[in-house]
Amino acid sequence: MDFDLPPEMSEFTESVGAFAAREIAPLVNKAEAEHRTPVELFAKAGSSGFLGLRYPQDVGGAGAGMLAEMTLRMELSRTCAGIASALSVSSHLGSFPIYAFGNPEQIDRWLRPILAGKKITCFALTEPAAGSDVRGIQATATRSDKGWVLNGRKIFITNGPICDLAIVVAYIDRNVGIDGMALFVVEQGTPGFDSTKRLDKMGHYSSEIGEIVLDDVEVPAANLLGPERGGFSRVMQTLNGGRIIVAGGSIGVAQAAFDAARQYVAEREAFGRKIADFQAVQHKLADMALDLQAAKQLAYWAAWLYDQGRNPTWEASMAKLYASEMTLRVTDLALRLFGGYGYIKEFPIERYYRDARMFNIVEGVSDVHRNIIAKSVL
Repeated sequence: MDFDLPPEMSEFTESVGAFAAREIAPLVNKAEAEHRTPVELFAKAGSSGFLGLRYPQDVGGAGAGMLAEMTLRMELSRTCAGIASALSVSSHLGSFPIYAFGNPEQIDRWLRPILAGKKITCFALTEPAAGSDVRGIQATATRSDKGWVLNGRKIFITNGPICDLAIVVAYIDRNVGIDGMALFVVEQGTPGFDSTKRLDKMGHYSSEIGEIVLDDVEVPAANLLGPERGGFSRVMQTLNGGRIIVAGGSIGVAQAAFDAARQYVAEREAFGRKIADFQAVQHKLADMALDLQAAKQLAYWAAWLYDQGRNPTWEASMAKLYASEMTLRVTDLALRLFGGYGYIKEFPIERYYRDARMFNIVEGVSDVHRNIIAKSVL
């Protein structure tokens, strides 16, 4: 289980931090207030080489691997979790199936523009009655003379309201069980495809999440990603990598909260001295630092295994589970250290606290990951 971070990772981390400070930070307050994703950032991230880091250069990526992709999400989330989520979904969930299962024509048509930031994409899997239970989706794809006709309703889709195209998961044959799922690319503007409904949410204000309605949406046969059978396995492959990336986002928010709290207690005075001098405060900081370091080690380990081609299924679950629960603990302690100021929007702690909650839900709730880990143990 030993691994070493590549020496160039420090330089990469610094470059991501500089990009976030230059391009993202000035937009955060407006984006959060308006509940809108600054779509111009996709082109800027693409031109900087920050979209599709894990994909090889011959398809428009950077060939840097999962460790870089996870680190990118971590560093961007320190500045703004919502914007980081929007960029990450297009760079991973909404593009991986095209890269992994698409043919050369599909890669040229869709993946290259996505990685250049010229198109925004999303992954339309979750439905009103099917979240953690992927097998329970109701969306269908029926063969037609021109290709396929899709019907169904998807919900909680990040980038849905701003997408240029969506990767839609649907059953083509429910009689054969999960093997009857397939993945399709549906482009914005296709008759019957509606992704305009935005959902108000607790956090991640600058990441637009919405509902997608598929009402007799006809797509060409060329929009099918991979074979007609085996879609469930392709969904799981997509989600496995996403869990490591989400772990990075969790860590980024927790790190931002920890940094803010550490600075605050060093400046704030009570009872005639800095509150950082009180042992109770120091113990809270120690717990936060311990939690952060443990989460980082699990995330780095899972990402490293992924880059070694080791298919880290339960390791990815460990990283995601621990990091997503860790960020709840760390942001809660940070808010408590800020006292009343932590509850006021003038300070970023309340945003970190709200943003942290989502990581515990997306890419599988905690009980799902405990099940995966338990199976590996048993």
